Amino acid sequence: MGAIVVWYHRAMSPPDDRDRGRVIYPTEPPWFAHSATLRIHGDALDFDEISRTLGVSPTHTHRRADRKGRRSEATYRDDAWHYSPAIPEERSLTDHLLALWMIVRPHVDYLVSLKERYTVDIFCGYGSNNQTAGFEVDHRCLEMFIALQVPFGVSVITLE
Repeated sequence: MGAIVVWYHRAMSPPDDRDRGRVIYPTEPPWFAHSATLRIHGDALDFDEISRTLGVSPTHTHRRADRKGRRSEATYRDDAWHYSPAIPEERSLTDHLLALWMIVRPHVDYLVSLKERYTVDIFCGYGSNNQTAGFEVDHRCLEMFIALQVPFGVSVITLE
């Protein structure tokens, strides 16, 4: 990404020694991306049973020992069934979580029971090219994490 370098006034403290004496302003408009994914991992997952019970098709699956990519020698360590709602990434994390909660809510008991044999969690993602931006999550979204007894965490990626 291109950048415009602007010298700042001496009263401002530099972000680090490399950038001493300058502030970098991005030349492209800020963008924001959000995601929420129900993930179920373990050995010998029954993909069909999970899909049938939840009433949705997975957005990603893989089996243990599948290659991670066509050109990769690396393989997956376990089976995985993932579901992400079809929400544009530009929409808020709240929108993604509430759409996922609509799918998950009727099946909380089933998903909690899967935790006896498998790993069940919610993966949240946030990305932006704006390093000083943030996000908030509506309180209604937290009900899903409490019901599933899983931690609320967000993977944050910022690009310069």
